[in-house]
Amino acid sequence: MKLAAIDIGSNAIRLQVTATIRTKGELNFKKIEYVRFPLRLGQDVFNTGSISKQKKIKFKKLMRAFKILIDLYEVDDYMACATSAMREAKNGAEIIKEVEEDIKLKIKIIDGANEALLINNAINSFLDNKSTYLHIDVGGGSTELTLIKGAEKLISKSFKIGSVRRLERHDSPIIWGKMKKWIIDHCSKYGGKITAVGTGGNINKLFELGEKQKGEKMTITQLKEVQDFVRKMSIEDRINELQLNPDRADVIIPASEIYIAVMEWSKTRNIIVPEVGLKDGIMQHLYLRNTQKEKVKFS
Repeated sequence: MKLAAIDIGSNAIRLQVTATIRTKGELNFKKIEYVRFPLRLGQDVFNTGSISKQKKIKFKKLMRAFKILIDLYEVDDYMACATSAMREAKNGAEIIKEVEEDIKLKIKIIDGANEALLINNAINSFLDNKSTYLHIDVGGGSTELTLIKGAEKLISKSFKIGSVRRLERHDSPIIWGKMKKWIIDHCSKYGGKITAVGTGGNINKLFELGEKQKGEKMTITQLKEVQDFVRKMSIEDRINELQLNPDRADVIIPASEIYIAVMEWSKTRNIIVPEVGLKDGIMQHLYLRNTQKEKVKFS
């Protein structure tokens, strides 16, 4: 079975096409195509409240290209999910409707709760059944936090704090205060015995720059050291020397500030980085939708 996931974020838009392969009773998702395009919808939305005409034209061209790839790969099922920027844009629903009518591609605008649910499903296999975790997913426009104990979700909350929103100086001190209070209220009872789980392109890159291997933990001290190393570099040096994409080079520090603040407030000393995200959660949802429909909980 071939599945496709489209993640329409605030900083970039991604398409992944995956083949499901079962060998010796074990299910594997094999990536056969991946495209990431740096269309920063959040820059428009967080500054003006709407997606500009120029970005709308690019967005529709990109969706047409993705639809062609989905058709060429003869995908069995797909899901396109739009997050913070599109759900806050005054013209978001209108653009989604145009894409469906003109390109025949259906896009679902999901709220923070469903975004967290999908991503949490993708990280479950990396967690043990005894420990307590705080899942931190930092996107361009929002941060989703989920407290997990014994592989079971206890509570989650979405906050309008993200890397692009912070870069554009639209992160409200009031929201920061609410996030801090939520973290302290729900994490203090665990006395610092919480491990952070980080998802998002920026934490993946910070983890890589820290020369960590998949499965290793990164301490908050090591994360701060990487942050300090990158912060001292100009945007040009980040692009040329660290080989960061331009749309990663300017948001990586704002994103790191969010991860570190959450870790400090929750008193977590270590973070694991599974290198999965919304697209991986969408893939799992699509697989269940096509094989075990009665078990699908996502609405």
